[in-house]
Amino acid sequence: MVSLVLAFALPAARADDIPAPPFSVASETGRLTLSEHKGKVVYLDFWASWCSPCRSSFKWLNEAQERFGPQGLVVIAVNLDQDKEAARQFLKENPAHFKIGFDPEGGVAKSYQVRGMPSSYLIDRNGRLRSSHVGFRKKDKPALEEEIKKLIAEAQ
Repeated sequence: MVSLVLAFALPAARADDIPAPPFSVASETGRLTLSEHKGKVVYLDFWASWCSPCRSSFKWLNEAQERFGPQGLVVIAVNLDQDKEAARQFLKENPAHFKIGFDPEGGVAKSYQVRGMPSSYLIDRNGRLRSSHVGFRKKDKPALEEEIKKLIAEAQ
């Protein structure tokens, strides 16, 4: 498990003036970077194989990617397991229809100041961090979807 010590936390609400930290993580097909998705709304999710709420979130992340992808949403889920086989097993049980990256050393998670599992960050088309969320509860889905719709609707 990755140990995360945070000196300060990113805002849990709007953070319009904060550029999202750039990242590059390994994927099954090469590298995933934030910069390659400029002009898109990015839902960045950090997860681990041992995280029960992460299992619930994957179904919704698939739905969000399918529903909002054609309008400009890109879902990127970054795994923090040091044991890549544990992550692969999780993905067999919880298939992902969105981009998956791997950050076993936790460097990207540290730059985003991840406070719990799962943690998610909404990044606007201009690469600005707009909100962050810790945990996943089904009752939060409508509010998350409204945030996504709002960012998609904003002019580039």
